[in-house]
Amino acid sequence: MKRIDQTLLTTLSNQAASSPRKRAHHNLHPQLDDPVQRLCIAMEPGTYVRPHRHMQPETWEILLILSGAVALLTFDDRGKVLKRIELAAGGEVTAVEIPANTWHAVASLKAGTVVFEVKQGPYTTITEANYAPWAPAEGVQAESLEGWYHRAQAGDNVPAYI
Repeated sequence: MKRIDQTLLTTLSNQAASSPRKRAHHNLHPQLDDPVQRLCIAMEPGTYVRPHRHMQPETWEILLILSGAVALLTFDDRGKVLKRIELAAGGEVTAVEIPANTWHAVASLKAGTVVFEVKQGPYTTITEANYAPWAPAEGVQAESLEGWYHRAQAGDNVPAYI
């Protein structure tokens, strides 16, 4: 039996805090070709998740907050925020299901944040076509966009300087 306990959450959070990308993950699925991908992702504030989508029609994604808090942003094809949903452990919203082909990004709002993610497998690497063309890859501009995530609201557009 596989367990998700406080020891695992603390270990992942510590790994994320010391990682240059401010993230760490722990797979519960045994293989990358497993039909259901299940993993814990520790995300510290400042980690950049580039807006992306999963284009395969069966690739929905469920996010459940185990600790901490995140802001989930969904976008239209031009980078306009359609929805902002704050998820927090023990909060009003603790989980969401993101439909396939939905542009989305997540920002960690609190140190020690760990998200449980479930999506249809097998694992496939996100290709450039699945990343939003209006958002930068990781780097200096990405840090600016990640900071913008924290204050972005529905109706806002990704800043032009990005």
